[in-house]
Formats: sequence, structure tokens, C-alpha cells
Amino acid sequence: MTTGSRVSIGILLAVLAAAFLHALWNALIKVGTSKVGGMVILSLGEVPIGLAIAATRPLPDPGVWPWVLAAGCCHFCYKFFLTYAYDRGDLSRVYPIARGAAPMIVALVGAVVLADQVTGWEYAGILVLGGGIALMARGVFSDGEERRMLPFALGSALATASYTMIDGLGARVSGDAVAYVAWVFVADGLFFSTGMIAMRGWAVVPRGARAWMTGLFAAAASYGAYAISIWAMTVAPIALVAALRETSILFAVLIGWLAFGERMTGGKALAALTIVAGVMLTRL
Repeated sequence: MTTGSRVSIGILLAVLAAAFLHALWNALIKVGTSKVGGMVILSLGEVPIGLAIAATRPLPDPGVWPWVLAAGCCHFCYKFFLTYAYDRGDLSRVYPIARGAAPMIVALVGAVVLADQVTGWEYAGILVLGGGIALMARGVFSDGEERRMLPFALGSALATASYTMIDGLGARVSGDAVAYVAWVFVADGLFFSTGMIAMRGWAVVPRGARAWMTGLFAAAASYGAYAISIWAMTVAPIALVAALRETSILFAVLIGWLAFGERMTGGKALAALTIVAGVMLTRL
């Protein structure tokens, strides 16, 4: 399927909804006492969700499975780095760094290896988004926050950029974004949950009912965010969708402020406005 360089209002609103769901499930993982345990429950919940959706679709062609497996590996790395970053930093700091660097990587690599047509204004919007994200994340340096989370947050960003391109192309190869997302969910859930249990033993799996309810709700929100985004990548440029998804940073900051009591400083407000400006530029 070919894609143009414009994004309709419908696609824009859908990607913004996906951004909110993504910030929501990250907040649910962050609020738990065990970040890794919460991510394991989320991953276990992904498997039946993926299988239930996959059962309603035809099996993918053989050429799709390498993309599914590659995506599952990248998602494992993403979750691994993200959980360790959340153990060391606030939602409003880790999330902007982890998510913010990804569209920069996608745009730079995509300009070389992807066939999408992205206009100069849209690239300008991506750059402005990057500036806003950098402003949002600067507190890790200026406010004396835990810097050991930086390598994990940046590792998560690299994994995000990798699976963004793999998933966008894989869904196009599949021709059925719904089925592709379902099978990636299965691979992702199995890889992370079995990998962490093998590394840490069964003790990594929380026992409390509340942890399971939160984790399974996060899994449902994760599926909604992921499915909408992958669908959007089949009808719009991958780099542009990847940039619009990063408006989830706005939602994460609001959740951190309203739900977690994190400070809403002037710097955070300026960064939020810069991110909104970047989104507006991508619409020109």
C-alpha cells in the first residue's frame, strides 16, 4: 500500500488516542511497586489478547513471520530497558527521553531506507518535537535527578525506533495490520514473560490481585495504543506517525502531575507547548 505525505483529521485523532493509551499503560506500570513484575503481568496478558484477535483473521503468509519475530525481539529490549529506567526515574523524566529520541532515529534512518514521502514542513515539525522533548527531559541534568536511568531510557528509545520501522514495514508486508499486531503481541508477550522468568525465577511474577488487575488493564490499553498506531502506519508515513505518537509525552506529564503529584514547572509547560507546536507543523 502506498502512502501520501498528508495525515487526515481522522488519522490524527486516532494517533492522539493511541498516544493517550500509551501514556496510560506506562503510568500503570510506573505506579506498581515492582516495575518488572508489572511488565511481566502485562506481557502475560498480551498473549491471550493477541491469540483472541488472531483467531478472527487468516494466518499470515510465511514471509510475514520473520517480521513478527524481529518485532518480538525489539519489544523485549524495549520493555527490558524501560522497566529498569522506571526503577531509577520519574514518569515525567523517563518517558520523554525514552519516547522522544525514537522519532529522531526513525526520521534519520527512514530518510535513507524507507520509501515514504515526508515534506520539509513535516521534518521541521519532527525537529521541533525533538526540541520540546529535549526541554522536557532536561531536568535530569538541572535538577540533580538520578542519572543512572539515562542509559536505560536511551536503550528503550533505540528499541522503540527499531520496532517502529519493523512494525510499519511488517504490517505493510502482511496486508492485514490487525492480524500482524495480534501475532506480534503473542511473540512480544511470550518473549518478555518467559525471558524475565528465566532470568529472575517465578518470584518475579506478582501474586496480589490488584497487581494482576492493573497489569491486565495495562495490557488492554497497550493493545489499543499499538493497534491504532500500526494501522496508521499503513495509511500514512511511518516517520510522521512515529512523531505524532510522541504527543503521549503531554499525556504522561499530565498524568504525572495530576495522579502522581509531580511538579508542573514552567520548563515542563514550555516543553509541552513546544511539542504541540511540532504537531501543528506536521499538519502544514
